Amino acid sequence: MLEITEQNYEEVIGKTNLPVVLDFGATWCGPCQVIKPYIEKMGNTYEGKAIVAKVDIDEAGDLPMKFGIRNVPTVIYLKDGKVVDRVVGAVPESQLIEKLEAIL
Repeated sequence: MLEITEQNYEEVIGKTNLPVVLDFGATWCGPCQVIKPYIEKMGNTYEGKAIVAKVDIDEAGDLPMKFGIRNVPTVIYLKDGKVVDRVVGAVPESQLIEKLEAIL
């Protein structure tokens, strides 16, 4: 699973034309662990069509603040570098996929 930090954000996310899904979470967060397999599956399923990555809020520097993350898990959907949607909390896999499909 691709991990995004403040150090590699521009290199990986800033230069892509693909839609991006960023899963902001933490190892100590129970609901984050619930959606983790969904995010990993999306990463495999949509490889080459979208970038699906996780962001550990404890390791990511200022990225959580940049995106206004107040609760985890928060999944951010980006298109053309702009936030177009977000989901907060542990939601069904189908909801995560539906929001990605909408920006493909």
